[in-house]
Amino acid sequence: MKLVMPQSIKQFLRLSLICLSLLSVTMVQAQSRGLPDFVDLAEKQSPSVVNISTVQNGRGKVTNGFPVDPTDPAFEIFRRFFPQPPGGMQPQQPENRSLGSGFIISADGYVMTNAHVIEGADEVTVKLLDKREFRAKVIGADKRTDVALLKIDANGLPAVRLGDSNALKAGEWVVAIGSPFGFEHSVTAGIVSAKGRALPQENYVPFIQTDVAINPGNSGGPLFNLRGEVVGINSQIFSRSGGFMGISFAIPIDQAMDIQQQLRTRGRVSHGRMGVSIQEVTRDVAEAFGLPKASGALVNSVEPNGPAARAGIEPGDVILRFDGKPVTTSSDLPRMVGAMKPGSKAQAELWRKGQVRSVTVTIGEFQDDKVAVNKPPARGVGEATNSRLGIAVSDLSSEQRQQMRLNAGILVVDIRPGSRIDLRPGDVILAVTSKGDTQDIRTVQQFNQLISQLDGRTPATLLIRRSNVQIFVPIPQQSQPNQSGLR
Repeated sequence: MKLVMPQSIKQFLRLSLICLSLLSVTMVQAQSRGLPDFVDLAEKQSPSVVNISTVQNGRGKVTNGFPVDPTDPAFEIFRRFFPQPPGGMQPQQPENRSLGSGFIISADGYVMTNAHVIEGADEVTVKLLDKREFRAKVIGADKRTDVALLKIDANGLPAVRLGDSNALKAGEWVVAIGSPFGFEHSVTAGIVSAKGRALPQENYVPFIQTDVAINPGNSGGPLFNLRGEVVGINSQIFSRSGGFMGISFAIPIDQAMDIQQQLRTRGRVSHGRMGVSIQEVTRDVAEAFGLPKASGALVNSVEPNGPAARAGIEPGDVILRFDGKPVTTSSDLPRMVGAMKPGSKAQAELWRKGQVRSVTVTIGEFQDDKVAVNKPPARGVGEATNSRLGIAVSDLSSEQRQQMRLNAGILVVDIRPGSRIDLRPGDVILAVTSKGDTQDIRTVQQFNQLISQLDGRTPATLLIRRSNVQIFVPIPQQSQPNQSGLR
């Protein structure tokens, strides 16, 4: 018996097959867009990436090279893949060898890398993809931005193409080529996780954060976009184990090229400075100073006769804008100031006692860091306890005031158990700020009276001196019971 399929069913099946075909094509296209092919990029860009090895005469610390500690997780890898000398696993060599990466920026032999890759090196060798090796001359290095410029005696070299790091967006694909653990020209890929990251003690670089696999030996190597353009220099990783954990940081190429230009023409880099110490504006600090929102950089100390002092900037000012640009977080300001040429002028917009003011700052030049070592001051006189804050304080003697060059302030002698304020014995309390009003502290009696007048819910801060640094410390607000009586 022959079955006859109704025409409507035939049309339905035909349409279904067409839909399935279109869906399949769409899925393939989506997959091809989501997973790019890095083969062409790796083949074309690898010749411009170099391996950098350094030699430091005498024995010392190797910061970016082969593991020499048998407890290092990577030591076993090198024991298997690299020959060991007879008579033991640890050769006693008079030299230290470290390893990093770099990339060629001009056909006549200029190479960029990280400053920490060549730091302390007596000899630097650059190795190309074609196995040629050259002794490199260090043109200059800038520790503050971790950028170094090398020169090798060669011509006709394959140079990288430079991209625009400002145009990068979070989620964009990026590729790194380098020598992790000595494995030359390794290619890894990932995405941009964030931009403008500030790291502790690294305030001069707005780092590009990626999830590209970066390990020791990748330092100084290039970070490419999908067009094969260099957008950053791989510099640091965040790791608890010493290896890759999904968080890597690169120096934006725009800033790095400005640094290398100064190194090429002058052999050194000039960074602008204001002569202020700053801290973050938290919500509590913003409320205590009467700011409409928690943004800007809070000035906690000003260098005497420095650029900021000559411009009229005072401790307690909040810098909201600098050179026409908003200061969103405190980490923005050092980068803005550091990028300016010494001697140039900039407008700074300040928040002071509930009003916005504008001053003109003539930028100074950053000198070598000076480390000051201060001993905690001895106990003062007239010790008393402030039960509200849980601290013991005392008046400063005339000798202490003279020694610390202070006209006001009281000494924190002890911190009682259960105190929630971030103070330490030896801190000197200089002022109390509440509702935008700042009052200098001269005696323990005055201080206790001011603290007793705070209702426990009004935000307030203390300006303190700790060693040779001034900072603002928020006073913890007292918890209030809810309607059920529970806290």
